[in-house]
Amino acid sequence: QDCQKLSEDVQNAVLAVATVYYWLPKGQGTTLRKMVRDATTEVVEGMIQLTDTILNAPAESLSQEQLISTGGVWEACEQVCNLPRGEYNQAAVVSALAAYLGVVKDAVEEMENALVEGQDPYGDIMEDEELGFRGNRDTYWSEADRQLLSSCMGLMKASKACLKKVLAAVKAHGKADSPEQIAQLDDLADIANEISPSVDELALSMYPPVNPLAVRLNHTQEASLMNFLHFCRTSHVCPPSEEGWVQFLTGAVDHNVNKVKNFTQGQL
Repeated sequence: QDCQKLSEDVQNAVLAVATVYYWLPKGQGTTLRKMVRDATTEVVEGMIQLTDTILNAPAESLSQEQLISTGGVWEACEQVCNLPRGEYNQAAVVSALAAYLGVVKDAVEEMENALVEGQDPYGDIMEDEELGFRGNRDTYWSEADRQLLSSCMGLMKASKACLKKVLAAVKAHGKADSPEQIAQLDDLADIANEISPSVDELALSMYPPVNPLAVRLNHTQEASLMNFLHFCRTSHVCPPSEEGWVQFLTGAVDHNVNKVKNFTQGQL
């Protein structure tokens, strides 16, 4: 009887959590709604997994799987407690931009470390009997490669700077008082979401043996960055006081893209 009562309470609690999510007005912002949906899904899926482990365990036993599943439910519930507060969608977009910035920072740092003069970018990979010794020239950058890659690094750093500056602008000026402001914040988050994958693609094309044509075709974040900066400039998060850095970063993106194009002109 105690177990039946507990099971009913759990079922009601899970249904209540799902109901709260469906009560969240879509007009509060898609970025916020996605975060709440993901957090709700983790709680529900965690309870499903815990229930399965209990059903599959012998009676009156406590298994390691049950302990792990219980911890998973606690962790999911803690994530709910960390959902944005205050101006909800503004806080949600700040959280999303910070996450994208972290990914790009990691990519830039990894490539900077690999580009250290004389360093083998594959130095952490063991020698393979079939592939032969690590002295293969295809595992190193030539001087021409490094000239091209310096422009690529400039483009990656511009991506990091764009995300960092827009994140600061959203923190300082972002509002969620009107449907238009909420929609602008969501659009900024959506466009920013395209930047980190394009940075990763560019970084992958930079590893030796470098294919200049692949590098030229993989500087795809140019469109994303320009769209990002243009949209920021026309949104409420960019008052006149912020326009200087937008113009500067637009020029920086143009400059590095043109350098990449010049270095790879002969590949077309």
